[in-house]
Amino acid sequence: MSKETSLKESGFESLTVTYQENIAIVTLDRPQALNSMTVAFWEEFPRAIRSIDDEGRARVIILQANGKHFSAGMDLQVFNAMGKSFRADPARRAEQMRRKVLLLQDAFNVLERARMPVIAAVHGAAIGGAVDLLCACDMRYCTQDAYFCVKETQLGMTADLGTLQRLPRLISPGLAKELAYTGRNFSAEEALRTGFVNQVFADKASMYEEVAAIAATIAQHSPVAVSGTKTMINYAADHSLHDSLDYMATWQAGMFQMEDIQTAMQAQQKQNIPEFSPLKPGISRLDD
Repeated sequence: MSKETSLKESGFESLTVTYQENIAIVTLDRPQALNSMTVAFWEEFPRAIRSIDDEGRARVIILQANGKHFSAGMDLQVFNAMGKSFRADPARRAEQMRRKVLLLQDAFNVLERARMPVIAAVHGAAIGGAVDLLCACDMRYCTQDAYFCVKETQLGMTADLGTLQRLPRLISPGLAKELAYTGRNFSAEEALRTGFVNQVFADKASMYEEVAAIAATIAQHSPVAVSGTKTMINYAADHSLHDSLDYMATWQAGMFQMEDIQTAMQAQQKQNIPEFSPLKPGISRLDD
């Protein structure tokens, strides 16, 4: 891929966003602090994902990280800031805490809501909040040195940003409980064996090369078809088979259009790569 452009000028403190053709790459970029999730991260990360999704230019999002580790999870400054709020009367304090947790949860919910698939490429440690983030991605790949940890129980708290809700859907519920109850590390090999990651690679270079190739393959397909596929899979995870099939029929009634189908069939006949129109920009561009 070529024609790489950067959104570093957007002023992000905790991450960078670059484009390689129609693939958006979001890189956690505080390596000196193990990419811990600061107060700035919790505002910047969902803003970046929503911007990519809203623009519609990207067909796939890749999440990766600079430095030795993927992420050490929640930064201490966030805990300190939240601790200072424990001063009001119990009812107001609880109401405020609930809103804060919902706000933090939404920072990762945006990954599921994004119209395009999100692929995580993990190396080194992914701890606490990083596991919450990874559970919300569509696919996960890692290096041999990667390890994962549901750290919150060891810190005297219950994981509250999605791991306990999503991890039992990705691996066996019994193993998810073990990992959450004990807070032990689980290795790349165990993550592969249990289905948490799709593949394990010897090093970052080989992982990034393969993840880029997978993303490029996805990006060659109709973005409407891929977006619909993601929507249907996510919907089926929360609904009955009957409801999911019914929603599929309703979705198809509106989304089944011949333009992309004809483009795909003609490309197959000619054995070339099809060219599809991008997704339309979202609500922030009402004049488009």
